[in-house]
Amino acid sequence: MSITARYGDPELTLGVVNETLAVQLAHRSVRKFLPDPVTDDELTALVAAAQSAPTSSNLQPWSVIAVRDPQRKARLAVLANNQRFIDEAPLFLVWVADLGRARRIAQRAGAPLDGADYLETTVIGFVDTALAAQNAAVAAESLGLGTVFVGAVRNRPEEVAAELGLPPHAVAAFGLAVGTADPAEEAAVKPRLPQGAVLHRERYDAESADSHVPGYDSTLAAYNLRYGLPGDWSGRVLSRLAGPQSLSGRHRLRGYLERLGLPSH
Repeated sequence: MSITARYGDPELTLGVVNETLAVQLAHRSVRKFLPDPVTDDELTALVAAAQSAPTSSNLQPWSVIAVRDPQRKARLAVLANNQRFIDEAPLFLVWVADLGRARRIAQRAGAPLDGADYLETTVIGFVDTALAAQNAAVAAESLGLGTVFVGAVRNRPEEVAAELGLPPHAVAAFGLAVGTADPAEEAAVKPRLPQGAVLHRERYDAESADSHVPGYDSTLAAYNLRYGLPGDWSGRVLSRLAGPQSLSGRHRLRGYLERLGLPSH
């Protein structure tokens, strides 16, 4: 059980154990893949797992596009910050917050759908897409495959939409590269914040939670050093959220959403 790796604490143990927890606790992002294909049977299983996730009011406001074509993957890699592993992965799943399906139902029925114009519905679209994709990621890892989520498809969402032929009222929320992990990749389970930093009982206690951050900074800095990476967690947070210049174009997301048909009033 990799509870010790998950928190970087060799003395930590877990009182309950099963195969599902073992898969979840062993999760790591994979950025080097072998060329072995992901089969259609495996893809079917991943989508079935995704569709087994909760969905608000059974709206099911998402779609997923399975990309295997090397040239299309290469173009998507360029749009997503030139990340080579998108090229290398045999399967790239693009998860789409898809309100177009509901819009088309309304159009065929001649019915209003004004509620789709509000931020709440857009949020539901993104939340349900994330729930579905995470189910698929766990399913993939249970089958011995590696995965990594790719938020950079939101860097240039209009160009991604054009590449994938997305209809109006749909936007690529993120990608998921899937394949057999290359054992030569130098990576391991990355430690997360201690539970004391994220778990509150009855009421939020910022002072207690934040007291765990300095220790975690040291833990993550040591992990990063082992793999030639700089810095600690707090520094990463400050760098990533410093301002519009650190958001890789995503500070313009509201405008992109409006032009793609998700006005989010």
